[in-house]
Amino acid sequence: MIDERALSKLRWRCRRGLLENDLFIERFFARKGEQVSVTEAEGLTALMDLSDNDLLDLLLRRKEPSGEIDTAAVREVLAELRT
Repeated sequence: MIDERALSKLRWRCRRGLLENDLFIERFFARKGEQVSVTEAEGLTALMDLSDNDLLDLLLRRKEPSGEIDTAAVREVLAELRT
């Protein structure tokens, strides 16, 4: 699990411009609480490097991860975000 400071930074990093993305992300944090793993944090960080529209396409299953973003950590956290 990541520590409290890292979790706070991650939550700040996950703020998005599209409300739809924020809803997926907030629901993830509501379910996970303080129990975010290092792998999940890595996956979220990678996803936050995407544009809002690309992220929304992944969340809505319009696309699947490809290229350098197609990692086990991203797939794991994306599955969590989609449920």
